[in-house]
Amino acid sequence: MARLNMARTRKAIQTGPDAPLSGPGVNAGKLKLATTTLVFCVAALLALGMVMLYSSSVGMPQVGATYLVRQLAWCALGLLACGLAASLDYRVFQKLAWPLLALTVVLLVLVLIPGIGRGMVKGARRWFDFGVGSFQPSELAKITLIIVLAHYASRYQRHMQTFWRGIGIPSVIIGLVLGLIFIEPDRGTAILLASVSGALLLIAGVRWKFLVPPVVVAVVGLVISLFHDPMRIRRIFSWINLEETKAGVGYQAYHAMLALGSGGVTGRGLGESRQKLGFLPDHHTDFIFSVIGEELGLIATLLVVVAFVALVICGIYIAWNSRDLFGLLLGSGITFLIALQAFINIGVVTSALPNKGLPLPFISYGGSSLLVMLTCVGLLISIARKGNAAGRVTPGTSDWKPEN
Repeated sequence: MARLNMARTRKAIQTGPDAPLSGPGVNAGKLKLATTTLVFCVAALLALGMVMLYSSSVGMPQVGATYLVRQLAWCALGLLACGLAASLDYRVFQKLAWPLLALTVVLLVLVLIPGIGRGMVKGARRWFDFGVGSFQPSELAKITLIIVLAHYASRYQRHMQTFWRGIGIPSVIIGLVLGLIFIEPDRGTAILLASVSGALLLIAGVRWKFLVPPVVVAVVGLVISLFHDPMRIRRIFSWINLEETKAGVGYQAYHAMLALGSGGVTGRGLGESRQKLGFLPDHHTDFIFSVIGEELGLIATLLVVVAFVALVICGIYIAWNSRDLFGLLLGSGITFLIALQAFINIGVVTSALPNKGLPLPFISYGGSSLLVMLTCVGLLISIARKGNAAGRVTPGTSDWKPEN
């Protein structure tokens, strides 16, 4: 994917930032199929998320249907944002890139200030509390950073192979945003965004020899910070020796495995989870995948994985057939964000990765996450619409820009 996209990036450098990458060769029918499949997968994951959240609320009589009602409200807001983003020309977000970055940085600073942010919750300061709901600015940072880097790389595409333009300035932008997220602390989101940013820069044509040193520095810094964070380091050791720590720090991961194992192939039945009855913490948020496995079985969990794989394939195809370099980078970044976040969440729940809180896209409870993810889907649809439009451009008309 990266190699193919870099080839497309080089082509864009030869043709100019606004030249259509696709031209009339784009298969509009295949793009329409990819968009339809994308929408179907997202709708299926959303529906499953609502059903499982309703089921999970049975195990939380103290909150009743509050979480479900809030999630439905955020879903409605997210669908509105998705529709708006899909109806707009995604290139509008190039003009909004720097104001969005300024807004995101301000929110990331404000959330750290006592009295403005929600304060310390589970050892972190990540939320604004509005009474009827909360908002996590690091979720906004996900889409903002992708838009900013895509805009920057498309604007300075001819200089992306130089040190200063290619890695120097982007590192300052990335470091500013990730630094604020890191001190909340939210290391999972910081690692996720660092990975997405690195992939975007690589696709944009940054040379490996410039990219590797800052990656090594970031990894060393992360390792040092983990060794100075007793809770996180205990989680890592617990991941290695889960059986020995199942009564302590490994309690959550151990019960997630019990839930998945007890579900078997077809599950206990909808609403029949036992782990959600006070045994598995955060079963409605980061660990909802284990409740799916317990109630609906291995088949349902595999279908969730298939839905994400199909979604990622559609996202790659849409990005690949984007009209310009900005669309290519934006679509690639969004697709990689959704794919990596789903991979980390499922990896944590199945104990393939150390315990780290990241919601499962479109399924886990979390309003700001759902809002941002649906906005990302809207942007992918917009890129597909313009890709379709590029395919209908007629040679000889004023809109036609021949490729070299």
